[in-house]
Amino acid sequence: MAKRKGIEVSIALSDAVKLTNADVIAAYPITPQTHIVEHLAELVANGELDAAFIPVESEHSAMSACLGSSATGARTFTATAGQGLELMHEVLYVASSMRLPIVMAVANRALSGPLSVWGDHSDVMAVRDTGWIQIFVENGQEAIDHTICAFRIAEDNRVLLPVMVHLDGFHLTHMIEPVTLPEEEDVSRFLPPNRYPLPLDPVKPVAMGDFAPPVIYTEAKWAQEINLRNSKSIILEVWREFEKAFGRKYLPVEHYRSEDAKTLIMTMGSFSETASLAVDSLRQKGESVGQIKLRLWRPFPFKELRDAVKNADTLVILDRALSYGGPGGPVCTEIRAALYNEAKKPKIVSFVGGMGGRDISVAGFEQIITQGMEIARKGSPNEYEIFGVRE
Repeated sequence: MAKRKGIEVSIALSDAVKLTNADVIAAYPITPQTHIVEHLAELVANGELDAAFIPVESEHSAMSACLGSSATGARTFTATAGQGLELMHEVLYVASSMRLPIVMAVANRALSGPLSVWGDHSDVMAVRDTGWIQIFVENGQEAIDHTICAFRIAEDNRVLLPVMVHLDGFHLTHMIEPVTLPEEEDVSRFLPPNRYPLPLDPVKPVAMGDFAPPVIYTEAKWAQEINLRNSKSIILEVWREFEKAFGRKYLPVEHYRSEDAKTLIMTMGSFSETASLAVDSLRQKGESVGQIKLRLWRPFPFKELRDAVKNADTLVILDRALSYGGPGGPVCTEIRAALYNEAKKPKIVSFVGGMGGRDISVAGFEQIITQGMEIARKGSPNEYEIFGVRE
């Protein structure tokens, strides 16, 4: 029987990779991701995981090595954060366009400069259009669960796309939390062996990543887009199967006390739990507030988002990244676009906060929500509000 125990989230995620029997891990250590690949290196060195661990000289090399291993049909994992994710940037497009089912944990981190090793969502927003499936987790249990689900999603022959699992740097990666690690035999039943359909094989040569002249490039990218869109139904199918096997339910957009709420706060990642406490506090004070949490970032859950906000008067969105020179946060920009043609839509108020690892307390979220309600009533001269800035 699976046992509940206290463990650092990075270590728990590594143990989840072990449960999937990954074949190849290629990684370069970078804060705050380091504990993930350090523990995997230990598991391989101790003979607890029968896998090839490839220590490389950079994150660009790490993802390049993953391309090769995944193309041979090996179950492939890596992890990175912040500047490392950006150093991988050009190779990320290759992984998705070649339909290689790599799984990568991203310990979300602020980008330089100034130099920061602390967490926000600047790194993920910089790679949002690389063609990867992208999932956000809120706590350690979700990090375990979605790492396991990510392999099944990625390796499904109807999908064959790489998957990023996003977990907040330090606020989540370095926290010790109570989690339940599934039994290995249960994971084996849920996750079938990787059967990549066209692996690199000297006996049966195949071409990958070919040159594309203008006459076919558009069609190739459109096929990639259709494939990413269509992956959503398989993601939902996998999450339903996971619920049957392990009892935990996941949705593209998740709700907390939102059914009758006139004001909603939207969050992503580990700050969602703090925001939930603020919702509780404000409801005790008589405010009609609730919360929605965006779990599936790519492919974007248009229908679920529209359904989630259709009865609300105000939607307050917290971004943990700034779109410089633009209208505020990148998530809010996408939400506004997704709701543009809706006949009935809430007033949207954009906040940017929690950058560079700065905390937002329960009281801080109460302030964001109440200020957002006031802006919705009276308006604001600003395109967005930046929370907690000292001017």
